[in-house]
Amino acid sequence: MKEKVTFESTSNQKVVKNEERNLGLLNVFNLGFGGAIGSGIFVLLGLAIGATGKSIIISVLLGIVVMTLAYFFNILLASMFMLPGGDYAQKAIAMNPFFTGLSAYITVISGLAVSMYSLAAVDYASIVFPVLGEYSKLASVLIVVILFAFSYKGSKFASNINSVMTFVLLLSILIFIIKGLPKVQSGYFSDPNFYLNGKSGLIQAMVLMGWACQGTTMGPVAVQAVTKDSKKTVPKAIGLVALAIAVVYGLMSIVASGVLPISEVGGQNLSIVANEIFSRPVFVIFIIGGAVFAILTSMMSLITCQRYPMLNIARDGWLPSVFTKTNDEEYPYVIYMLYFVISLLPIFFNVDLGAIVSMVMIPAMILNTYMNFACIRIIDENPEQWEKSSMRTNTGFMKFLCVLASLCAAFVGFQLFRNLKTNEMIVMLVILLVISLLSVFNIKTGRVSKEQLDLRKKKILEEAYANEEYL
Repeated sequence: MKEKVTFESTSNQKVVKNEERNLGLLNVFNLGFGGAIGSGIFVLLGLAIGATGKSIIISVLLGIVVMTLAYFFNILLASMFMLPGGDYAQKAIAMNPFFTGLSAYITVISGLAVSMYSLAAVDYASIVFPVLGEYSKLASVLIVVILFAFSYKGSKFASNINSVMTFVLLLSILIFIIKGLPKVQSGYFSDPNFYLNGKSGLIQAMVLMGWACQGTTMGPVAVQAVTKDSKKTVPKAIGLVALAIAVVYGLMSIVASGVLPISEVGGQNLSIVANEIFSRPVFVIFIIGGAVFAILTSMMSLITCQRYPMLNIARDGWLPSVFTKTNDEEYPYVIYMLYFVISLLPIFFNVDLGAIVSMVMIPAMILNTYMNFACIRIIDENPEQWEKSSMRTNTGFMKFLCVLASLCAAFVGFQLFRNLKTNEMIVMLVILLVISLLSVFNIKTGRVSKEQLDLRKKKILEEAYANEEYL
């Protein structure tokens, strides 16, 4: 049955009807876990093992802690406000106009990640179908074209496909762990080369795995509007999702780095280990049903979920008015053409996977640094909401956590930047400069109205208060 969220008017504000808030802790956990686990572990685990060896288990666990803190603002604001707009609404109430623009352009350049998924999918698929390896660039482009074509069918169509692929993905991961753990070589933790490249390798692997460990908050925050007692349920669900991801990714990292020598698996994808622990038929199922499906589900979600955010970005004035054009079915074909072009650039310019991850994550970590620090101001400006927060504790301690969270996000961004090659650093700096100048330009010239941004912020807060009173 199609989920329907009904709004009632209370003092001219929209509130979600109480009976529509039907998601409990288990429902929100399932959504968060299914959304968080996926392509990152298949795409990046081998690269991270190459950086740190068997200590990848520590890098993964640290990565989950650090990335959960990097997105701490999602958890704290969910405990203070019931915001139907999820992450988008949280950023709207916290950001000043400049960072609102920066956030808008970062959403647009997130298309770079589409190419990462496409390249990784071809890399895995070519193991089963070697001919793809001879035409990897063409195959990668075709995958991008096909999934963008799917986006035309809308979110429901993509969701139906994703549901099937996600089930097969989770089953494949479970089999990988169950079959692989008994084959891990003895002396795993006592290996003299456990820390392959010392502290630097451990940190490099941790920030690289940040991409795989960063999705724990998005799903739960997105369904606040239909969650029972959301200000308690959503933060609890995020904590449980992070714990579950730590267990699953931790076990996968032990199998991936412990079955074969590090020299054979470092820098390689998981197919090397899978080939060692599975029979040929199961191996093929794991590669296609596990790795390829994981990558394609993430890729499809990224493309389809940007439809309305990008259209809103254009309508707010951050892009020229031509990008607001839609067809009769409200498909924003012009802005999707821009997103499509951006997604192809790394493929044509042969950018490696690690660099693509960095170029997408560094801007995101800059935003997170700001958002976590902005939570201090939000606590001060909304004392009543802070008093009612399910995370209410000593105010000084909570502000310390906000600062710590900002430092975590800044640390991840800095480490990713320093691991780039010189030419990649220059490209990254140019991108950051251009989107910053665009943000300032659109504000100064009035293309984006500060007054409208302030009104939207006020409306979101008023609706949050109305929803609070309606509980």
